[in-house]
Amino acid sequence: MDISALRSAHPDHWKKATAIRTLTLDAVAAANSGHSGMPMGMADVATVLFEKHLNFDPKAPDWPDRDRFILSAGHGSMLLYSLMYLTGYEDMPLSQVKDFRQWGARTAGHPEYGHARGIETTTGPLGQGIANSVGFAIAEEIQRATWGKKIIDHYTYVMAGDGCLMEGVSHEAIGLAGMQKLGHLIVFFDNNNITIDGTVDMADITDQPKRFAAAGWHVQEIDGHDPDAIDAAITAAKKTNRPSMIACKTHIALGHAAQDTSKGHGALTDKEHLKAAKEAYGAPMGDFEVDPDVKKQWEAIGARGEDTRKDWEARFATLSASKQAEFNRTYAGEAPKKLSAMIRALKKQVTEGQPKVATRKSSEMVLEVINPVMKETIGGSADLTGSNNTKTSDLGVFTPDNRKGRYIYYGIREHGMAAAMNGMALHGGAKPYGGTFMCFTDYARGAMRLSALMGVPVTYVMTHDSIGLGEDGPTHQPVEHLAMLRATPNINVIRPADTVETAEAWELALTSRKTPTVLSLTRQGLPTVRKDHKTKNLTAQGAYVLADAEGKRQAILMATGSEVSVALAARDLLQAKGIGTRVVSMPCWELFEEQEESYRKRVLPAGPVRVAIEAGIRFGWDRWLFGERGKREKSGFIGMHGFGASAPAERLFEEFGITAEATVAKVDALLK
Repeated sequence: MDISALRSAHPDHWKKATAIRTLTLDAVAAANSGHSGMPMGMADVATVLFEKHLNFDPKAPDWPDRDRFILSAGHGSMLLYSLMYLTGYEDMPLSQVKDFRQWGARTAGHPEYGHARGIETTTGPLGQGIANSVGFAIAEEIQRATWGKKIIDHYTYVMAGDGCLMEGVSHEAIGLAGMQKLGHLIVFFDNNNITIDGTVDMADITDQPKRFAAAGWHVQEIDGHDPDAIDAAITAAKKTNRPSMIACKTHIALGHAAQDTSKGHGALTDKEHLKAAKEAYGAPMGDFEVDPDVKKQWEAIGARGEDTRKDWEARFATLSASKQAEFNRTYAGEAPKKLSAMIRALKKQVTEGQPKVATRKSSEMVLEVINPVMKETIGGSADLTGSNNTKTSDLGVFTPDNRKGRYIYYGIREHGMAAAMNGMALHGGAKPYGGTFMCFTDYARGAMRLSALMGVPVTYVMTHDSIGLGEDGPTHQPVEHLAMLRATPNINVIRPADTVETAEAWELALTSRKTPTVLSLTRQGLPTVRKDHKTKNLTAQGAYVLADAEGKRQAILMATGSEVSVALAARDLLQAKGIGTRVVSMPCWELFEEQEESYRKRVLPAGPVRVAIEAGIRFGWDRWLFGERGKREKSGFIGMHGFGASAPAERLFEEFGITAEATVAKVDALLK
């Protein structure tokens, strides 16, 4: 690549792009780790985008109608950090760039949402950013239709590399975006033909432009180092009503000795090579040195957005006070004030009627109450709408012809659904929830983990939560999934026992600000176990005494979900034998762990034998079985010890010994 030709053809542009490249080289060298090549290769695209197209204001990074910029190839994080520093983000002074990848710095190895305002999402696991972007674009479409173009009318721009596009979740995202004609979504493909192992063709020969075109995208192929071509391509992309992919032919680690090699992907720290690259760029030679005039030009680019943002604020001020308040409420992530009253009313109705329904149906009953008053909810399912019970009568379906629809048919795309929901929540003004079978949390796992890592309050409606789904067999029967999810930090896993607990679980999910929620719901009908109306949300305590012992307390039965009714039946049998038995419903371990120790000890006092009942594996239960006082309580477990089988649910519970009778036998053995 002739660097001198690039410098001479567009000198002003070249100097601005060079600042990104040299800051990247210096930061990676100082950290002695990182990924230099991608920022060096995509600096030209980023410069044109930020200078001529991106609507943003570093002084107001959270302005609702800003364009969103997502670095899907998150290993190239220094591209984003350089841009934020150069354009004047308060959270990204030069000191942060110098502390790249160091303890306590905002400049983590991969962009981390919440570390600095201006980082729209956490990326690094390849493919997640482009999949998030679909959710950003869906949220933008719905809100533009709802509030009008004068309030919401912006673009989502994404930088993705070969690795992002090889990851399977990208296929799910690309297909969904093309079908939905998300015309405000523009993806730059960093087509540099290099991965860590070597050239891309060692592992993949996919014609990516044709792949996107086949999925309904508008596609262009350009020289990713030609600013005029980049500008023209972005302009054309903004004119189409389809999502756009701009394949940018670039040179990884442009201008460095490692250019166009797999070494160029990683950390370029050789001092002589770094010096030679700066000489080729015509850049200042000092560490972290940027030409003052170039820095001023970049700051002017950042300052340009202030007027655009103020124009938007003036338009927003023309809305009625009530509409402004509703908009601000949804963007603040606050539930409407009447939500709690509506949940309480439903709980009262249920305790009076005491229906026997599956908790997946209970969830639908709650959503029928919630969705009409929380207009920011966006529901969906991965091709299991009738099984997940996630669609309510008022939502309407989101399609290219109905942008006000709030229900999305995701197709068989569990991972893409979860990642898109992350994007909707991160966009702001949306409360997404989506369903699939509990077993397929395996397929959604990558995005669910990032929900937790980012602190994004997405709600996962996971039905068919145990062997209780029956005849579909062990491929569809989750046994280890509760343990896997509970092992993940910052996820509330709630397995409600009846409609009352399900209503309380939804209230917790919709009022959560920093924690995603997994609702683990049954296929089979469950009796109402909460027969006395309580205005207090008992599920919020994580665990509580559902039925106490009559006479001397000798046993404590702990259970979740469908097994709470098993515990209650076992209690009746034990009490008839003169064995005082307490039943503790434990819908959410995570919330129970957050309670005061004194409360936990009141619910689970030392002394009585303990038996846990859950149609999953034992892993994780030992904390509650053995006690928290250092004394190993006599205890037992009624549940699964392997995979399930194909048979009617009732037969499966009998064959695997998850019954009241088996529980009584376990207690009897422990009391001997």
